Amino acid sequence: MDTAGLDWRDSERIRFMLTNLVAAAAPSNNPVLSPVGWKALIDSGGMSAVHGVRSFVADIATAPRIPTMVEPSAFEVGKDLAVTPGAVVHRTDVFELIQYEPVTESVFRYPVLIVPPMINKFYIVDLAPGRSMVEYLVAEGHQVFVISWRNPDARHRDWDLDTYGAAVTEALDAVRIIGNVAKASICALCSGGIVSSMVAAHLNAIGKLDGVASLCLGVTVLDQHQAGTAAAMVDESTAAAAVAASSARGYLDGRALAEVFAWLRPDDLIWNYWVNNYLQGKHPPPFDILYWNADTTRLPAALHHDFINLALANALTKPGEAKMLGSPVDLSKVDVDSYVIAGIADHICPWQSCYRSTQLLGGSPKFVLSTSGHIASMVNPPGNPKATFQTAASNPADPRWWLEQAETVPGSWWPDYASWLGDRSGGQKKAPARLGRKTFPVICPAPGTYVLDR
Repeated sequence: MDTAGLDWRDSERIRFMLTNLVAAAAPSNNPVLSPVGWKALIDSGGMSAVHGVRSFVADIATAPRIPTMVEPSAFEVGKDLAVTPGAVVHRTDVFELIQYEPVTESVFRYPVLIVPPMINKFYIVDLAPGRSMVEYLVAEGHQVFVISWRNPDARHRDWDLDTYGAAVTEALDAVRIIGNVAKASICALCSGGIVSSMVAAHLNAIGKLDGVASLCLGVTVLDQHQAGTAAAMVDESTAAAAVAASSARGYLDGRALAEVFAWLRPDDLIWNYWVNNYLQGKHPPPFDILYWNADTTRLPAALHHDFINLALANALTKPGEAKMLGSPVDLSKVDVDSYVIAGIADHICPWQSCYRSTQLLGGSPKFVLSTSGHIASMVNPPGNPKATFQTAASNPADPRWWLEQAETVPGSWWPDYASWLGDRSGGQKKAPARLGRKTFPVICPAPGTYVLDR
């Protein structure tokens, strides 16, 4: 394909099709040829086929029409997941703001606000104990706040980039007031990073960027040029069809995106469970990341439209092309220090595309390349003997040059980020005795109510 004279988009589409055809043709996935399928059939006296057919019919009946990766009853949010102690201290129609209880006698002066993606629930940063980024940062003395987005429906069809940008701005103001500080850091993931970067540009335009202590972007693509297979699937005609569909319904169903993303990794996320669920008639094993991945949210039609327009025009690479809250977006003017993280095996946001943020943002960017893919690279607690990350002293224009000079560091990137963040968090002070503030009283315990909406 590389020598066929195809453009990038056509080449990626053909590669995607061939990858899926090859995976589908594997004998191990064929009900007639699969050795494990036949063994299960014999061992179970034929009941594996009964269970497999039932599972197949149930999966095909509802979106996303792919094999179930984790049982809906495998975990309970607030009991097994998202259990770090804290409280909702602010609520609007768009989001809840969660503040977490300090566990150290002293804390860093400047808090950090975590902005999750809009298409998933916030608890990717607060999974099970020992696998929670929130829990880890709190234990390191950081004051942590997290936005929990509301799961929108057709009533919220007009929520757009400005709606979510205003929400981030409001949350940032609340964090600074509660902390009684002039600055706070932002740590944003995926689509949350896109909005947060635009908010930072807006704050610069109105002379308020000095209220941001640092910016962290996790698996976030700001430069959409050749940004992976998912981006290759979108051109003007497919974009128009997608926008028309979400406009008619009022939202984009997150389950539709989950289905698309699963087919980007067919061996791991489709055929592995095809064999387990259908050919062997087994239940999938419980896995917290996959439970979170299946717990999707909807995306308002207006925001979906805005994201597609940003991608098609690659607008964030062109100063002034995009606007946030009326301000022209110029990422080069975002001159706060940034910590940019990517996953080397990310099939949704390729690391090379994430790396290009170092060329767009002002300030002093640090790029970190973690092991694993889109989600697993973020859920990277210390203690995994296989975990490593790569970093380098400088950020040349070409990501290939960066990789040549990068050094490999054993372990998780979480301690590195916690240390980097601490250096930009204004020193330490005595931990607050209670959550919230008079103007931001505690509303309910974490994880709040919005995260429970289906």
